Amino acid sequence: MDIRLPEGGIVIGVGTDIVEVERIRKVYERHPERFLTRVFTEQERAYCLAKRNPLPHLAARFAAKEAISKTFTTGIGKELGWTSMEVVKGEREQPLVRLDAQGLVLLEAVGGHDVLLSLSHTEFYAQAVALLVRKT
Repeated sequence: MDIRLPEGGIVIGVGTDIVEVERIRKVYERHPERFLTRVFTEQERAYCLAKRNPLPHLAARFAAKEAISKTFTTGIGKELGWTSMEVVKGEREQPLVRLDAQGLVLLEAVGGHDVLLSLSHTEFYAQAVALLVRKT
C-alpha cells in the first residue's frame, strides 16, 4: 500500500465551520443560479449536482470555504473570494483545496505552503476543519 500524506509543516492558521443543510436548501431554493455561481466553482457545481441529494455536498463545500477563510483570518471578501477556494477530490477521494491566483497571493503573503481540509456531513449538518501550514 502506497499512501502518501502531505508534507509536514507548522500550523499557522486553523478554521472550522458548521452549517445546517436546511439553511443551504433555503438559499438554494430562493436563488438557485445566483447562489451556485457566486459561491461554487464550475467543478464544484458539477460534482455536487451530480449527486442524488446535492444539498449536503453543497453545504460541506460552503462550510469548507468559511473554514478556509478563517485560517487566513480574512473571512470571505476582498482578500479571498468565494470562488478563490475550490474543494477537489484527491487520488483517494480525500478533499483537497485548490486556490486561484488571488488565493495563492494571499497564501504566499501569510507565509503559507498548503491548506489541509477535512469535511463531514450528515443529512442535517455539514462541517469543515481547515489548517493553514507552512514548511518547517
